[in-house]
Parts: sequence; C-alpha cells; structure tokens
Amino acid sequence: MSRIVLKAILGLMMRVLFRPKVEGMERIPETGPVIMAGNHVTFIDSLFLSLVVKRPVFFIGKDEYVTGKGIKGRLMAWFFTTAGMIPVDRDGGHGGVAALMTGRRILEEGHAFGIYPEGTRSPDGRLYRGRTGVARLALMTGAPVVPFAMVGTDKVQPGGTGRPRLAPVTVRFGEPLDFSRYEGMDRDRYVLRAVTDEVMSDVMELSGQEYVDVYATKARAA
Repeated sequence: MSRIVLKAILGLMMRVLFRPKVEGMERIPETGPVIMAGNHVTFIDSLFLSLVVKRPVFFIGKDEYVTGKGIKGRLMAWFFTTAGMIPVDRDGGHGGVAALMTGRRILEEGHAFGIYPEGTRSPDGRLYRGRTGVARLALMTGAPVVPFAMVGTDKVQPGGTGRPRLAPVTVRFGEPLDFSRYEGMDRDRYVLRAVTDEVMSDVMELSGQEYVDVYATKARAA
C-alpha cells in the first residue's frame, strides 16, 4: 500500500514538473522475471525508472541510505525501501556477491530487477564498460534483459547532488535480449563478457552516449 501511495503522489508530481517521455514501454514483460539494465548518470535514475514502469522494480542500494538516525533517517529509510531499494553493504569484502545473490533471489521470485552494469554513476556523462554481474544474473536465472537509457536526468540533477532542476527527461526501453543459448555457461568469463558487451551496446544505442572501454571506477579514480 505504501508503494502504491508513494508512486501515485510522486508519479503525479513527476508528470507535472518533468513531463517525462517514455519510449518502448510495451517491450517490458508484464509478468515474470526480467532484468532491466541501463546507464547511470545521476542519483535519481532509479527513482525515474521506478515511477515510469508500471510493475514494481527492485534495485540494490547502499545500506547507508536506510541506517540514518532520527526522524530524517527513518523517513529516508521508508522512502528508499518503499521505492523498491533493497539495502546491501557493498563496501565489504563480499558486497558484490551479496548484491548478486539478492538480485538472483528477486528474479527467482518472478520480479523485475533494475541494474546499472557500469557499477557506479558515470563521472563525465559518457557510457563506461559494463561489469559482468548482469550477465551472471541472466544466465543463472534465464531472465530476459531489457536494456534502457536515461536521457536528460543529468540535467535534472547535475553532478548527482543538489536540488533537482526542471529539465526534459526521456526514458527509452529496448527490445528484450534472450541469452538462453548460453544456458549453463555462467562461469565462462568469455561468455560473460560477450553477454555484457551486447547489453552495453544496446544501452549505447538507446542513450546516444559516447562509449569508453574502461571501468567507470578507474576513470573516476584517475
């Protein structure tokens, strides 16, 4: 009920203020497990994704978003968990494994799971090399992958912080990708790389971003 109310209120505000344009909504399966993989340019991408997609979308977020103290902390925890975020400690030594297993559980329960293969927000607006977690999930669960692109959210929240600005936003969804031909090969690193690169190629076409074949974390550190 909280999710329905939150989506109704924020969805109305979003439509009035930002008037997002959605393309390819019919490509998202109405039922069953589906992986939604896209670019990540700003903090509010997950919020836009959850609000424009008709079915609930779950995604991984830092546990620090739900561990704050006081009234503000409790409100933030309610907001993020109601919006579909599942908190995971990604900074620990097993953070990546925990996120992967959480995504697998969500998909095996028949839900939609949102993931950003780049692993972090783009440091400069370009699209960076995808990590193979999206491929592992697709091959382990058999779920189709629907690529998507956020266009314009970086203008709404430049730098990923601060008060959102009014700017046009487009959310594009591509054709579902079926990787059942690789069933049982989720430990083959060449297959995982090929699957991930295919997903990122579609995301690049949808977003129109320049592609950089290095990991975003390395680019940010440099």
